[in-house]
Amino acid sequence: MSEIYCGQATKYLVNLTDDERAQLEAMLNKGTGPARPLTRARILLATDRNDPDEAIAYALHVHRTTVAAVRKRCVEAGLAVALYDRVRPGAARKLDGTQEAFLIALACSDAPDGRKRWTMQLLAEKLVALGIVEEISDECVRETLKNDTKPWQRKEWCFPTIGAEFVYRMEDVLDLYAEPADPARPRVCLDEVPVQLVSEVRVPAPTAPGVPARYDYEYQREGTCNVFLLVQPEAGFRQVLVTAHRTLIDFAHLLKHLVDDLYPEDEVIRLVTDNLNIHTPACLYEAFPPEEARRMTAKLEWHYTPKHASWLNMAEIEIGIVSLQCLDRRIPDQATLGRELAAWEDARNAAQATIERRFTSAVARIKLSDLYPSIPA
Repeated sequence: MSEIYCGQATKYLVNLTDDERAQLEAMLNKGTGPARPLTRARILLATDRNDPDEAIAYALHVHRTTVAAVRKRCVEAGLAVALYDRVRPGAARKLDGTQEAFLIALACSDAPDGRKRWTMQLLAEKLVALGIVEEISDECVRETLKNDTKPWQRKEWCFPTIGAEFVYRMEDVLDLYAEPADPARPRVCLDEVPVQLVSEVRVPAPTAPGVPARYDYEYQREGTCNVFLLVQPEAGFRQVLVTAHRTLIDFAHLLKHLVDDLYPEDEVIRLVTDNLNIHTPACLYEAFPPEEARRMTAKLEWHYTPKHASWLNMAEIEIGIVSLQCLDRRIPDQATLGRELAAWEDARNAAQATIERRFTSAVARIKLSDLYPSIPA
């Protein structure tokens, strides 16, 4: 391939080798693959025959500047770049081992001040500024990193506090679930979920044959509220209650409802909750006289899930179901939310949908053995 200069203009003359010509013809004969590389292969074969750019553009239904760009990339960067805009897998790397290792280490380091994370452009500029390479493209940085690390991605993760406290609370909850059902001592799991109230700005278009329902992207925020959910897993019973807020007082009144209205005749209510700050018997003393608070406290047997392990609370399973089946839509006000949740609750209780957790302490000691503290010999 050679480059010919004519006055102020630059014309790139493509002269393919026999191997390159055979490679392009094989691509076209195969007839399958991304459309863009196939079109560029036809352009290159036509330019190799010295066809005018205007004629190539007309025949292949592309712009003349596209033909010129493909011709230029082929002359300047080679056949692979002309076809694919990058070096194909298996081609020689532009960075040696030391430079590549430095790039990976740089991508894993903290981003520059004022930036949320490293970008390909920032990494390329930093490599040049540090003198690691004389020049490098963003695409070369991306190709080098894509199989090792991806600084443009971030994943939210929960780092559990592992130790004796964790496994104690885990086994306490798992053993509670494994016990036979005791009608006089019901197991009740409790959790809550915030709900954002949203109303429509424009009336949605309903579903029609061949046409899905359509909702305008614009909406009106109407505030937030809270949904308490309690479930007795083996009995197939659950109840949802909507409150304007999620405070100690709200939770205290929920406990009173649990003790006096739902399970007034039972000896003890074995309650499973996570470690939210309002989930404590002390809330009863915030809302009621000491005698009344003590009466209710004596009837509640608390079982806390480990910190960062609220998935052990079976109420979270029920919250996932209600979120999917009922809450995943625009609901304008608290009254409507209450009616919709009551209908969902009635239907699910009528079906007596139960929850069974088969994960036991014995299984945890095998599958989660890494979580248990090492015992000195």
